Amino acid sequence: MSDVEKSGFISKVIGPKKRWREYKARVKELPENYRMAVEAIERHLMHFVPTDGDSNAAMFEDLADLFEQAAAHGTPIREIVGQDPVEFSEVFAQNYSDGGYVPARARRRLTDDIERATGQDAGKDRKTA
Repeated sequence: MSDVEKSGFISKVIGPKKRWREYKARVKELPENYRMAVEAIERHLMHFVPTDGDSNAAMFEDLADLFEQAAAHGTPIREIVGQDPVEFSEVFAQNYSDGGYVPARARRRLTDDIERATGQDAGKDRKTA
């Protein structure tokens, strides 16, 4: 791994590329609704400032672990994220980063995406931002 990759922006955001690819492959194997939820949380987590690439890689790997176990046991997504997916995501991220700024639009998107993943948005009129 080059020094640029070790200290570059990409590695700070997602960690080492190999670990990121392995994480994405694991997420791809999840049932569709769990995959949708993980991808929504992942987008939200990108707003947080990583402490380092390894911590951030571990954060995404732990997210995959959590949803793999939930899918294997048939645990509903709402049992994992609760009624406030933004709070879940931000508390989850606090274990790995120093925090970050998350725009209101990104918070709304996470909530909408989790509703879609759990099937709770049936019949709602969607407007794109």
